[in-house]
Amino acid sequence: METAANFIGKSSKWLVIVAAALVFFGWLIVTPQGLFGKADAIGYAVCHRIDVRSFHVGGRALPLCARCSGMYLAAMLGLGFQWLAGRRRTGVPPWTVIVPLALFVAAFGVDGANSYLYLIKETQPGALAGIPNLYVPNNTLRLLTGSGMGLVMAAALFPAFNQTVWRDRDARPALDGLKPLGLLLLLTLALDLLVLTESPAVLYPAALISAGGVLVLLSMVYSVVWVTIMKKDNQYETLAELWLPLMAGFTIAMLQIAAIDMFRFWLTGTWGEFPLR
Repeated sequence: METAANFIGKSSKWLVIVAAALVFFGWLIVTPQGLFGKADAIGYAVCHRIDVRSFHVGGRALPLCARCSGMYLAAMLGLGFQWLAGRRRTGVPPWTVIVPLALFVAAFGVDGANSYLYLIKETQPGALAGIPNLYVPNNTLRLLTGSGMGLVMAAALFPAFNQTVWRDRDARPALDGLKPLGLLLLLTLALDLLVLTESPAVLYPAALISAGGVLVLLSMVYSVVWVTIMKKDNQYETLAELWLPLMAGFTIAMLQIAAIDMFRFWLTGTWGEFPLR
């Protein structure tokens, strides 16, 4: 019985490795060429990539629009900050942190809804004329509100991941008060101000980091799902031991991205922005 169990365990590991290789290299073959082209294909799966709502470098739009760029850049910053603050902390942040995060969600929703309403009016003259816009949307607000949402995503995902995978956990929250939150906000604001310079030296790495952030967040989410389904909760002691669930999560993330890429390309016939008319 033990031999059969070992065989199944080894087989599942090889299955994950082979599946990851097939999915990843298959996706590399069919997506646009070049590093930026691959980043575009990742953004293509999660973002409308509308040209006028994106920052540009070298005459081309970034892989993600201004709002999504801010969201995934801030999410990566938030994850890194919490990792440094407490690698295995699992606690829910206190109300002094939750309330500002809730305000970020509200700001994201208000600005997103107002921006979408403005888009409808731009592309369909006369539509929704009776509903006024709160203000004229712009990429600066999209970047800032997207960044706020990215911090919320990081604050939710980091403890959830730790609660699921680690055997030895720290019950304290990584964001345990206004001081660490304030420092994280200052770092995020500094990052946003750098992006707003629209310097190629900033936008090139920002483009790749934000696209990579999509993969990182999805892989973490699906790793948690895999660990839960396989009933491997709280059985890992080191990061090296996590290679299988992380690879499984990465494979599922790539499957999702590939499926959306194929469907969107079939629907629109272009790797560019989503057609507005």
